[in-house]
Amino acid sequence: MDKKLLEILACPVCKGPLLYRKGEQELVCKADRLAFHIENDIPVMLANEARAIPAEEEI
Repeated sequence: MDKKLLEILACPVCKGPLLYRKGEQELVCKADRLAFHIENDIPVMLANEARAIPAEEEI
Protein backbone atom coordinates (compact mmCIF):
# COMPACT_ATOMS: atom_id res chain seq x y z
CA MET A 1 0.00 0.00 0.00
CA ASP A 2 1.36 3.37 -1.03
CA LYS A 3 1.98 5.52 2.08
CA LYS A 4 0.83 8.69 0.33
CA LEU A 5 -2.47 7.04 -0.59
CA LEU A 6 -2.90 5.77 2.97
CA GLU A 7 -2.40 9.31 4.30
CA ILE A 8 -5.29 10.71 2.27
CA LEU A 9 -7.74 7.81 2.62
CA ALA A 10 -10.41 8.03 5.32
CA CYS A 11 -13.23 5.81 6.46
CA PRO A 12 -16.23 6.43 4.20
CA VAL A 13 -18.59 6.06 7.18
CA CYS A 14 -17.06 8.32 9.87
CA LYS A 15 -14.26 10.03 7.90
CA GLY A 16 -11.77 8.81 10.51
CA PRO A 17 -8.26 7.42 10.01
CA LEU A 18 -7.59 3.93 8.72
CA LEU A 19 -5.07 1.33 9.87
CA TYR A 20 -3.35 -0.77 7.20
CA ARG A 21 -3.13 -4.51 7.90
CA LYS A 22 -0.59 -5.81 5.41
CA GLY A 23 -1.05 -9.52 6.15
CA GLU A 24 -4.82 -9.37 5.79
CA GLN A 25 -4.71 -6.89 2.88
CA GLU A 26 -7.29 -4.61 4.45
CA LEU A 27 -7.77 -1.12 5.84
CA VAL A 28 -9.39 -0.96 9.27
CA CYS A 29 -11.48 1.76 10.89
CA LYS A 30 -11.18 1.33 14.66
CA ALA A 31 -14.09 3.65 15.42
CA ASP A 32 -16.62 1.77 13.28
CA ARG A 33 -14.95 -1.66 13.60
CA LEU A 34 -14.99 -2.09 9.82
CA ALA A 35 -12.37 -3.65 7.55
CA PHE A 36 -12.17 -2.62 3.89
CA HIS A 37 -10.44 -5.19 1.68
CA ILE A 38 -7.78 -4.40 -0.90
CA GLU A 39 -8.01 -5.99 -4.37
CA ASN A 40 -5.08 -5.70 -6.80
CA ASP A 41 -3.59 -2.87 -4.70
CA ILE A 42 -6.88 -0.93 -4.85
CA PRO A 43 -8.83 -0.39 -1.61
CA VAL A 44 -12.54 -1.14 -1.91
CA MET A 45 -13.97 1.73 0.15
CA LEU A 46 -17.64 0.76 0.00
CA ALA A 47 -19.39 0.54 3.36
CA ASN A 48 -21.72 -2.22 2.15
CA GLU A 49 -18.71 -4.39 1.17
CA ALA A 50 -16.77 -3.83 4.39
CA ARG A 51 -16.25 -6.65 6.86
CA ALA A 52 -17.66 -6.00 10.33
CA ILE A 53 -15.01 -6.71 12.94
CA PRO A 54 -16.45 -8.73 15.84
CA ALA A 55 -15.95 -7.43 19.37
CA GLU A 56 -13.73 -10.39 20.28
CA GLU A 57 -11.28 -9.63 17.42
CA GLU A 58 -8.47 -7.33 18.48
CA ILE A 59 -7.73 -4.33 16.30
